[in-house]
Amino acid sequence: MTSLDKPTSETDQPHPTDRQDADGKHAARQDAETKAVTEAALFEAFGGVRGMVETVLPGLLFVTIFTINKDLHSSAIAALAVSLVLVVVRLIRRDTMKHAFSGVFGVAFGVVFAMMTGDAKDFYLPGMLYTLGLSVAYLGTAAAGVPLIGLILGPVFKENLSWRTRNPGRKKAYTKASYAWGLILLTKCAILFPLYWWADTTQFGWVLIALKIPPFLLAVYLTWVFLAKAPPPIDVFAEMEAEEQAEKDRKAAQAAAALRNPEA
Repeated sequence: MTSLDKPTSETDQPHPTDRQDADGKHAARQDAETKAVTEAALFEAFGGVRGMVETVLPGLLFVTIFTINKDLHSSAIAALAVSLVLVVVRLIRRDTMKHAFSGVFGVAFGVVFAMMTGDAKDFYLPGMLYTLGLSVAYLGTAAAGVPLIGLILGPVFKENLSWRTRNPGRKKAYTKASYAWGLILLTKCAILFPLYWWADTTQFGWVLIALKIPPFLLAVYLTWVFLAKAPPPIDVFAEMEAEEQAEKDRKAAQAAAALRNPEA
């Protein structure tokens, strides 16, 4: 009997346990990659650490200066000036401008509002109204089946709106995340608006600064949890590129066939 005729021994065959271990390691690696991609996308979408600094710094400077000298004008000018400096820094570094510009507009609205009313506490009112409107938008779009967080993150994940009809698992995750954002922001408003009416400007300002980052981090963390457990995104850009390449290949094949058979 030749070596080819000999039955393969059990030791030469892959053991079921070995296959299970390999599959388990592959699944764990894919899971880790999915979580890493999700984390990177969230940092890109929401600005990361730098975006948080740019969000907090103008208000922190405003309340710090107002706590010291109780002067609305110097506090407002300092807050607006640091916002503009942050924009200039991004321009010099040629970084994305959306977070810096949103910060400038928010501070500018607050400064104008406070100057018009003469009440330093009104510096924070436009931002509070924006937060309230955003919470309603998150909750409303989630209830309508078009969750806002999906509209925001879809382009970041290169899936656009494919999750709405082709990826129900991700739509469910986006819906959960939008509800989480809406409820967290609504809770924040439920704390701040009563304080706006009865707390003094200094107390209110420090409470508002304290509530800037923790709710945001909680919402981002919950979004990461929901999306990390969801199916991977459908890369519609890769699909379009593949379709374009397939069309080019088809046309090239037709042209080659025509050259081989000119009488056809």
